Amino acid sequence: MADWVEACAVDDVEEEDVIRFDHSGRTFAIYRSPDDEFFATDGFCTHEKAHLADGLVMDDIIECPKHNGRFNYKTGQAKGAPVCVNLVTYPVKVEAGKVMIQI
Repeated sequence: MADWVEACAVDDVEEEDVIRFDHSGRTFAIYRSPDDEFFATDGFCTHEKAHLADGLVMDDIIECPKHNGRFNYKTGQAKGAPVCVNLVTYPVKVEAGKVMIQI
């Protein structure tokens, strides 16, 4: 059974931005959309293992800081070369001002 883990406070993530969250030896990326929704993916690019929290967020896309690989952070879908492996996404909920992810 998967557990819900507190990743951050709602106010820790700016609109249309991403932050890094480490838990139990794993790294995640937490995103906040312009619509004030939160999303979570694995924290590393599937191509070169760069931290996605260092990347650029535009619309529904996170761009890897290393080789400009792009992913849809809502679905995890790889959006073209050099990335071809999708990101794993995680369920997210907000409770009492905290962003929770299910891992």
